[in-house]
Amino acid sequence: MTTDTSERGLEDLICTTMTGRTAVVAAGGVHDPVEPFGGTGWLLGDARDYDREYCVDVTQLHAFVEATQPEIATALELEKDTPVRRRFLARVESECARRGVIDLLRKGVKHEKYHIDLFYGSPSPGNDKAAQLYIANRFSLTRQLRYSRDETRRALDLALFINGLPIATFELKNSLTKQTVEDAIEQYRRDRDPRERLFSFGRCIVHFAVDDREVQMCTELKGKGSWFLPFNLGWNDGAGNPPNPHGLKTDYLWKRVLTLQGVTDIIENYAQIVEEINPKTRKKSRKQVFPRYHQLDVVRRLLADALKQGVGQRYLIQHSAGSGKSNSIAWLAHQLVALRKDGKDLFDSIIVITDRRILDDQIKNTIKGFMQVGSTVGHAEHSGDLRKFIESGKKIIISTVQKFPYILNEIGDEHRGRSFAIIIDEAHSSQGGKAAGALNAALTDPEDEINDVLEKRMAARKMLTNASYFAFTATPKNKTLEIFGEPYPGEEGKVKHRPFHCYTMKQAIQEGFILDVLKSYTPVNSYYKLIKKVKDDPEFDKNKAQKKLRRYVESHDHAIRLKAEIMVDHFREQVIAKGKIGGQARVMVVCNGIERAIQYFHAIKSYLEEQKSPYQAIVAFSGEYDFRGQKVTEASLNGFPSGDIADKIQEDPYRILVCADKFQTGYDEPLLHTMYVDKTLSGIKAVQTLSRLNRAHPRKHDVFVLDFMNDADTIQAAFADYYRTTVLSEETDPNKLHDLKAVLDNYHVYRAAVVDELVGLYLGGAQRDKLDPLLDACVAVYIEELHEDAQIDFKGKAKAFTRTYEFLSSILPYSDVDWEKLSIFLSFLIPKLPAPQEEDLSKGILESIDMDSYRTEKQAVMNIILADEEAEIDPIPVGGGGGKPQPDMDKLTNILKSFNEQFGTLFSDVDRVAKRIQDDVAPKVAADQAYRNAKQNTPNAARLEHDKALARVMLSLLKDDTEAYKQFVENESFKRSVSDMVFAMTNVACEPPKPVAPA
Repeated sequence: MTTDTSERGLEDLICTTMTGRTAVVAAGGVHDPVEPFGGTGWLLGDARDYDREYCVDVTQLHAFVEATQPEIATALELEKDTPVRRRFLARVESECARRGVIDLLRKGVKHEKYHIDLFYGSPSPGNDKAAQLYIANRFSLTRQLRYSRDETRRALDLALFINGLPIATFELKNSLTKQTVEDAIEQYRRDRDPRERLFSFGRCIVHFAVDDREVQMCTELKGKGSWFLPFNLGWNDGAGNPPNPHGLKTDYLWKRVLTLQGVTDIIENYAQIVEEINPKTRKKSRKQVFPRYHQLDVVRRLLADALKQGVGQRYLIQHSAGSGKSNSIAWLAHQLVALRKDGKDLFDSIIVITDRRILDDQIKNTIKGFMQVGSTVGHAEHSGDLRKFIESGKKIIISTVQKFPYILNEIGDEHRGRSFAIIIDEAHSSQGGKAAGALNAALTDPEDEINDVLEKRMAARKMLTNASYFAFTATPKNKTLEIFGEPYPGEEGKVKHRPFHCYTMKQAIQEGFILDVLKSYTPVNSYYKLIKKVKDDPEFDKNKAQKKLRRYVESHDHAIRLKAEIMVDHFREQVIAKGKIGGQARVMVVCNGIERAIQYFHAIKSYLEEQKSPYQAIVAFSGEYDFRGQKVTEASLNGFPSGDIADKIQEDPYRILVCADKFQTGYDEPLLHTMYVDKTLSGIKAVQTLSRLNRAHPRKHDVFVLDFMNDADTIQAAFADYYRTTVLSEETDPNKLHDLKAVLDNYHVYRAAVVDELVGLYLGGAQRDKLDPLLDACVAVYIEELHEDAQIDFKGKAKAFTRTYEFLSSILPYSDVDWEKLSIFLSFLIPKLPAPQEEDLSKGILESIDMDSYRTEKQAVMNIILADEEAEIDPIPVGGGGGKPQPDMDKLTNILKSFNEQFGTLFSDVDRVAKRIQDDVAPKVAADQAYRNAKQNTPNAARLEHDKALARVMLSLLKDDTEAYKQFVENESFKRSVSDMVFAMTNVACEPPKPVAPA
């Protein structure tokens, strides 16, 4: 007998693995079981027992109630079809429609004078009665379930039931018969009518589309609008599943996830129906939540490791934007509450810290959604809340980073001996150093027998031994990795650090949970010409002058107006006219400071009015700002309170959000489609800012970035560190502190005795007038005995020492009293050290020039490809100091000439040059045989040969066009622009010439 490689063969395999029994098709399409031989505890259900009217497997329901509540089973006449039984089934059906099957299983149902339990959850250790009741649950699997009251021939491949109530459905496909998970999804969308009772909202917990390679899930069927999400392990930091040496790639679903204990865990701790209220309309909406695989995996791994290792561990979770961190954090928090070891709670309190104010409420509401822990949640909004919540028995306390320092002061000594789990959302380096010191001082155990105040200070700065840290971030910095990451051996004796668990940006993009913001990245080059408007030719510091000139040009009202018009035109023609996100798309303007944001707001508002556009802009910045002699705020410019901005941008007529720093991190708005960037970005800031666009929406298929300030190379370098798992290349070398201290000591600004005296006075509570004379004497030495370069070097190294010590003191397993003393001393000395008087040798240049012309040129849309490899980042830099940079003086004429050559208007007749490139250069490059051959290979090979061909053509064609050829050879920006333009024109796969038909 040959192997059954059909869809039915996959069905047999799953059924056999889960139940230990298979089934054969009998007459009429129902199934009869054959002999058992193992299985994972599931019972094989019979499709004939399913009542389509009430959506229950009557046989399994009766068997469960009979076994656990026999008197009720008799009273409700569950063994036969009577009016009494039908009334009960109708009650179960109506309650399931109203509350959802999750709530029905958790809380049971009241019917007439009875309370009927419909499921018994996980027993606590030692509770024999609860264990017996749990064993009595009936987990069943039914094949070819005919579910419809109308289309009676239609059947589901598989359905899962608990005590007769359906919880999950399956559509199976097999790639060996040329059908995939996509066909299963299409079948759900096309053939599974959401008006059928089994497919109505909340009736089942989840619907699975499965083939032998992938699993997709959906929590609410909506016909063509059904949104399926991947439920895969991930492979090579990306989407999909790894090869499985022991079976199918997807058998983790039925072997590991859908075990009896696994399904029970999901029902008790993860699955839920969340009710949301629109703050404006007050309309309620409900959505059903089921954990994605990586969420289930990370929470279970963290719980298991915390239970095994005990209190005092540190965990770093690198989960990309779009990974559902708020739910992961909520699920972790409420399960840490119940974690017990040796008969007692592992943690007395769970503290959730977030620096995202919008997410603050989201986490709170998600946790409260679990009724079994709702009463244990406290939201620490005000000073004193934390003390009150601990005293009143609140197990989960939520706070923001901004509020946390004030709350810490309220924790009394009587609470310091407790154990804590500290969950940090968007963990960054702020969690080390002073912040960690304040936190740890508040929570540390007072029974430590440390009598010396200095020792207590050092101990307080250490990561707590009576707390475990769970740090979540999408973009771990080097400090974050070193504090929270897992150490492991690297090359040459180095110690590397990596996250405990990863869900990468690569996987999130490939799985469709976020969009790739680099796929349509478009830089815009600015060209301008500045002229001298004074008769003489003064000299200025060239480097500083260049920076001032760039700021002057880009913030000039004419430039702002021109760029605003480009933005609004693009918004109207490419976003609104093309109906992006179903006609609901919003755009964001990212500005370099409040001044420029207000300029853009007025320019955009004015141009929208001129165009008679129905849409409006909103400006967002912090505080009050003096704009051209008038005090303005967000509220005065927008006409509504600042707190309404996030809601208003979701409503028409508001479509354009103009930002200065605000909303550039931690802002999750799926309706954002396009970003216009007029701010220098690099590193983690670039990733966080552009990632505001990546949130998924069922009708969002692309995003767009128009960047006026940055180039593709800078943005690519920023994202490369966080595309896959981020690893710290090596730990910070604590010996660098010894080196820094030695250099500082050798300047003789202070003496060891002075350091000891000041530290003793400070820790002993001396008055201020006892400290200042010691510090002022050191300042005098600094001024009188150190030359300017030495002053700069000393002050820079002093700052480097305190910064590095704050970080290392929280993670080193040992303490150094001399480091602690010097750190205290320098923290008082540094603010008193005067900065070297540095004359601004570029002062006055803006009064000496004027702008003659300004234009912009949009480059070709780029798809920035990130390297598919694990990224390593370096530890924190420990160096500091140095000398005073020497000014590079030059005459104003030369400065303007250099500036205009680098950034200015390139040609007197730009149209002529563009026409030559299009009509003469591009065709000759396209005809180059080496380039044509390379296009049959990889894109990289094609680009390489293209650039060689372009250089040859430019030399042969334009050597007589001195102006254009000189720019191509000498101006890297122009050369790159021409190269990109010609490559876009010519990069079409070569086709063999078509034969000419005979006449």
